[in-house]
Amino acid sequence: MIEVRHSVSPSSVETATSAELRESFLVEDLFRPGEVHGVYTHDDRLVVGGAVPGDGQLELPCWDVLGTASHLERRELGVVNVGQPGHVLVDGVKFELHHLDGLFVGRGSEVVFAGSEAAFYFVSAPAHATYPATLLSHPEVEPVALGTAQGANERQLYRYAWGEELETSVLQFGVTVIADGSVWNTFPPHLHDRRTEVYLYVDLDEQDRVFHFMGKPGATRHLVMRNRQAVISPPWSIHSGAGTGSYAFIWAMAGENNAYTDLNPVPLEDL
Repeated sequence: MIEVRHSVSPSSVETATSAELRESFLVEDLFRPGEVHGVYTHDDRLVVGGAVPGDGQLELPCWDVLGTASHLERRELGVVNVGQPGHVLVDGVKFELHHLDGLFVGRGSEVVFAGSEAAFYFVSAPAHATYPATLLSHPEVEPVALGTAQGANERQLYRYAWGEELETSVLQFGVTVIADGSVWNTFPPHLHDRRTEVYLYVDLDEQDRVFHFMGKPGATRHLVMRNRQAVISPPWSIHSGAGTGSYAFIWAMAGENNAYTDLNPVPLEDL
């Protein structure tokens, strides 16, 4: 099953109700046992989805909205396992993924998910070229230390695909882990004028929540999010959040260019 989301203007967000905000930007219930669910957003034509194989196997679907014979006929894919160990078959080749391990899959491949306790999050984006499938082991990626304990935003940034080292068409993705005792992610915030970003919040305890802030810098709104929920962040919106307990998030971007540092910082006095 896939849901289609249309682009939303920033002016309409300023007066939207909480229910309207959630309907437009919050992605819920991607992870259902034995099923694959997705959301297609017209913002940079991203597809975000979840696959929970259980005791069987699940193929990456080719939904009608894609207009192709297979999902990756004109797309490339990023996968992160947010559950227990499992594996992904790419054209019959097995890639073992442990918790928070990533996998890049190039254009034209067939993908199958497996693992009785695995839960795979995936993002696909239009691609103009084909690049090889690459396993991205979480423990083997050198993290970038960001923030400070004093600022309550200390975190480790794991860059899986970010415009360097691993070549992709447009897709970038990775994982950020918030340090114990810190609460803020991506703070101070920034904008991406030339690309859309999606966050999936993971590894929250059942009782914990993330307050995700979005909107234009001078007119911010917020969404209250729980574990394994995602949020779509259009180019005009900030994307920052604060959690009530420890958590991590998976970030994925696509758009006009794939320079990781192509962003516009937002001074706090502009919020």
